[in-house]
Amino acid sequence: MNPFTGRHAIIIGGGASGVMLAYQLLHNPASDFRATLIEMRPDIGCGLAYHTSNPEHRLNVCAADMSALPNQPDHFWKWLSARHADRLLSPDPYCFVPRRIYGDYLAGLIEPIRADGSESRRLAVVQGECVEISEGKTSVAVALASGARYVGDIAILATGNETTVPKSAYKTDPWRSPRSASVDRNATILVLGTGLTMVDYVLSLLMNGHQGPILAMSRRGLMPQVHRRVNTVHLEDADIPFGASAYRLLRWLRQRTAAHVAGGGDWRGMIDAIRPFTQRLWQELPLNSKRRFIEHARAWWDMHRHRMAPEVGVRIAEALAADRLRLMAGKVTSIEPNADGMLVRYRRRGQPEIVSIKAGAIVDCTGIVKDPRTSANPVVRSLFDQGLARADPLHISIETEMNCAIVDRDGSPSRRLFAVGPVTRATFWEIVAIPDIRNQCARLATRLISHDNAAIPPADDIALHLKREYPDVDIVR
Repeated sequence: MNPFTGRHAIIIGGGASGVMLAYQLLHNPASDFRATLIEMRPDIGCGLAYHTSNPEHRLNVCAADMSALPNQPDHFWKWLSARHADRLLSPDPYCFVPRRIYGDYLAGLIEPIRADGSESRRLAVVQGECVEISEGKTSVAVALASGARYVGDIAILATGNETTVPKSAYKTDPWRSPRSASVDRNATILVLGTGLTMVDYVLSLLMNGHQGPILAMSRRGLMPQVHRRVNTVHLEDADIPFGASAYRLLRWLRQRTAAHVAGGGDWRGMIDAIRPFTQRLWQELPLNSKRRFIEHARAWWDMHRHRMAPEVGVRIAEALAADRLRLMAGKVTSIEPNADGMLVRYRRRGQPEIVSIKAGAIVDCTGIVKDPRTSANPVVRSLFDQGLARADPLHISIETEMNCAIVDRDGSPSRRLFAVGPVTRATFWEIVAIPDIRNQCARLATRLISHDNAAIPPADDIALHLKREYPDVDIVR
């Protein structure tokens, strides 16, 4: 039994989203919460994005904008200046540091709470795989693959981006290093997808001394643009066509961008100017327009919105110029194993002919899970199986309310199950970058700590049920 008697929040996922939420829940002086943070990896704060040890894998946002705390916008920059001044590539906050350093920063946020002292009782960090969440009338229960079970008052899903698990034995996981995957350095590598994951994998190949050709293919063959230091355009609410169709919205954006560029500005300034409005724009976009945007305009938006660090852009440009890397717009039609690896047949965009190449390895960098109902994550599967969650109408994530409450099969929002971060993209869309997630976590923590939620009394209905069903298992509350 934990000596702290306040409400118990169980956070599933110890990456950026989970750590920032735990910090907000436990640092608010009005909070009566303690938290259990469950993470599969041994390192808290790293998650999928920040666990990489490759120093060429940089943040995609400059240090000045990467504070984890909404009310302290220079928090990360001050931390970085104090601890890693020798590693900075720029003497000012407009620098793009290795992502692993940012994982260390996130872990440091909650380290004082984990350290010895009076507050240490308020946070427990558990390494393990969460496989099931159950919801009762007055409490929730979380089961781990180890057999351990935890009971709390609320549970928050903070599992981050779910990457596509290669369905074919012939495809390589992009999150494994080429060396650990035994990728032949002289082989032709086919990378499926041309976004930021592709960029990371190409950097990993080059660092591993790869000598063979690298072919990156996607439907449109678009690659992320590169960051530049520019002045952001100032926009007011009245300037934005909220509620317009996707066609009208994109036409407005193109016209405003063209006018800005004609006046000597950079298109990046206009894209950055609408960032504070993107969540509201998405939420007020008609459903059919959302569908059309995802189908026809998302690739264009992503390549301009989610950009490469300048140093990374130089490396990729060098690889393209040396013909080490080639981009192609096309679609794979078949893959057949042969003595040399695989024979890949594909069709170039706009061409009827089927052509083929021989590839020693195929790396799937197509990104996140497209439909949450196909998730391989057992805890997400358990929510669907029990009817505690449902996919949104576009099938791009689980459905949540604006307050982050998970919506069940019948359309009712839960009072005890919540989600933060990329798993809420159906509601918030732009919810993969730190500036967006930190604000979401702060808002949810404030709401959970509020008087209305404090009026929900903790109880033990699930704990009693689990004790009857598993009398020999230690139930942690």
